[in-house]
Amino acid sequence: MRLGVIGCGNMGGAMLRKLLASEKFAPDQIIAADKNAELLKTLESQLHICITTNNADAAAADVLLLAVKPQYLSGVLAEIAPHLNPDALVISIVLGYSLAKLGEEMQNEKLHIIRVMPNTPALVGEGVMAACRGKYVTDAEWEYALSLLSCMGLAEEIPENLIDAVTGVSGSSPAFMFLFLEALADAGVRAGLPRDTSIRFAAQTMLGSAKLALETGKHPGQLKDMVTSPAGSTIEGIASLEKNAFRGAVIEAADAVVRRSKEFSK
Repeated sequence: MRLGVIGCGNMGGAMLRKLLASEKFAPDQIIAADKNAELLKTLESQLHICITTNNADAAAADVLLLAVKPQYLSGVLAEIAPHLNPDALVISIVLGYSLAKLGEEMQNEKLHIIRVMPNTPALVGEGVMAACRGKYVTDAEWEYALSLLSCMGLAEEIPENLIDAVTGVSGSSPAFMFLFLEALADAGVRAGLPRDTSIRFAAQTMLGSAKLALETGKHPGQLKDMVTSPAGSTIEGIASLEKNAFRGAVIEAADAVVRRSKEFSK
């Protein structure tokens, strides 16, 4: 199996590295295409893969990962359409391009296409890879695709009509997490902790809290109550967050992402 990657920026490059690290592909089975020649030289030097600035060279692979920016995808698809392997498994992480639109612009609506909404924790193997299955994707191809995506974190199927919601909950929300992390670390510094210690403690607490939620399966409210004693310090902090509309602000932020994501799809 040969892997073609078109677009080797943050997400495309991260996915490429994870697939290599998992040994799903050997370096000589991968061809990476990008218009940034310096980036390609770095990938070639570090990963020993084949590189090209010609997208058509990568389009004939057995598995094709599309990871370009939305504003460039139409041009890329027009460029590669004549060179596509008709039996290829195409995985797209491009925001705003539906399965139907991808098939239409690739001039083959029967292509085996999977649409994925990833997030940046995929860089460390802890991402969310929400995937939508095209109607011509076989069961074997689907299982294979999930095995590839699982190298980067949680890989799970969702209906395509919910992909905008996923963008709000996991696609863009790492930025919200980092904003909260930075603010919490600032509070630690304000209280006297050294900056590096405060960031480390706050980040580990965020990581541990997420792991606790996933591994126990308990409702977040239950886990919150486990920390909250009557007339204690935690409830004072929670009361302050509620006073400042913390939960409402988070919901509004996710809603804003969902609205913007839907605009990209039009």
